[in-house]
Amino acid sequence: MTGKIRHYYAGGNTAKGFYSLYDSVLAGLERVYILKGGPGTGKSSLMKTIGKRFEEIGLNVDYLHCASDNQSIDGVLLPEFGVGIVDGTAPHIIEPKAPGVIEEYVNLGVAWDRNELTGHKEEILALNDHIASLFQKAYHTFASSLSAHDDIEDIYIANMDFEKANELTNELISLFFEEDSLPKSSTVKHRFLGAATPDGAVDYIQNLTEDVGKRYFIKGRAGSGKSTMLKKIASAAEEKGFDVEVYHCGFDPNSLDMLIIREIGIAIFDSTAPHEYFPDRESDEIIDMYERCITEGTDEKYAGDIERTTKAYKDKMNEAISYLKEAKKLREQLESIYIGAMDFAKVNMIREEIFQEISEFIKK
Repeated sequence: MTGKIRHYYAGGNTAKGFYSLYDSVLAGLERVYILKGGPGTGKSSLMKTIGKRFEEIGLNVDYLHCASDNQSIDGVLLPEFGVGIVDGTAPHIIEPKAPGVIEEYVNLGVAWDRNELTGHKEEILALNDHIASLFQKAYHTFASSLSAHDDIEDIYIANMDFEKANELTNELISLFFEEDSLPKSSTVKHRFLGAATPDGAVDYIQNLTEDVGKRYFIKGRAGSGKSTMLKKIASAAEEKGFDVEVYHCGFDPNSLDMLIIREIGIAIFDSTAPHEYFPDRESDEIIDMYERCITEGTDEKYAGDIERTTKAYKDKMNEAISYLKEAKKLREQLESIYIGAMDFAKVNMIREEIFQEISEFIKK
């Protein structure tokens, strides 16, 4: 038996700063282990090992990836059993709802040599300050990039036929749901399908949609109504009692990039850069917002303005990514200090205790 392995993000480095969707991602879990400890204390490795073990026995496993380190994860969930393990250190501080009942803190700091770390006090403080300043630069630069992106949107919004956009949205709602509704309350999960990372834009659209029967690829331009359409479809699904996975934009979290409604086997997503894909199954379908809703010839008429604003947007994005990359290098230096002060045999013991507790919990 093979379980479903899904990958996504619960937090991201965005134009609005670090943006957390952890409250939604963790909502409804019955047992949550919140790991505490500095960088390099083995949190990600602990979670990966436990996740892999549950994969091997055929359970469904969700991995929450880290937007600031492409090789790390921030959490691992067993969704069918309501169990999760998450990194509870900054910037993703997690406030427990029922500590000791649902959430349990796990302090990996018990495995470090305080005297060894104290010898590096000034270096640790300096690295932390430098890393924090780089993240602030990245957030500020992402915000500047979003401003340039808004300038691109303005061009297309001014040439948008909103009536046609509403018609298209209503057609899709009718197509997806017909007159169907379910006699239950909808469960809505908010997540990120991708993130701006030190290695650039990363997404998990293909993984998240691999077992969805029907996929709709939305094509268009900035400002052509893709996110607004997704919001209206999500609202309709919720009203009709269908569970919805709502995936926010990792650059502008106020915008949506994808919806998955598994109860009707549908995924619909913004398939433009930086997560541009093309149909590769017979059932895949393209929805072209530019063709349907934007005044013909807009690209050509405003080519100069579009080229200028697009360059400004991309230049600022690349600059922001460079700050994330620099912060990652400094974080690796910080991690090496902690790694040198850790007794990983103790961490392994903690890992085994968590694994055994979860194994017993899911057998109940």
